[in-house]
Amino acid sequence: MLILTRWTHSIHHPIASRFLAMSASSPPGPLEKSIRDKLTTLLQPASMVITNDSWQHRHHSAMREVGGGNGETHFSVQVVSNAFEKKSTMQRHRMIYSALSEEFAQGLHALSLKTKTETEV
Repeated sequence: MLILTRWTHSIHHPIASRFLAMSASSPPGPLEKSIRDKLTTLLQPASMVITNDSWQHRHHSAMREVGGGNGETHFSVQVVSNAFEKKSTMQRHRMIYSALSEEFAQGLHALSLKTKTETEV
């Protein structure tokens, strides 16, 4: 199984570059670890890439109000798992959202999901 956390991006925006330079040296936060652990247990993925996209949303007033400054509010998850066999995209996403209900209660605001089976890759 291949599980990655994407730490760097090819971005040429000065604010984004500063944020990424800081986060590249930081380990994943507790929310990201929880997402990884739960999805690994649920899906037994062949591969999974989790990207913390929170920095792109830190200026939204709603994010500042709910503690968006903690750096763990928005994530992209790309996962390949045979647990998705014979499931529609909606069913796959519901599986993930259901598994992460506690994380949403703790401040996770949004997920961008790409879900595939091994035969779809």
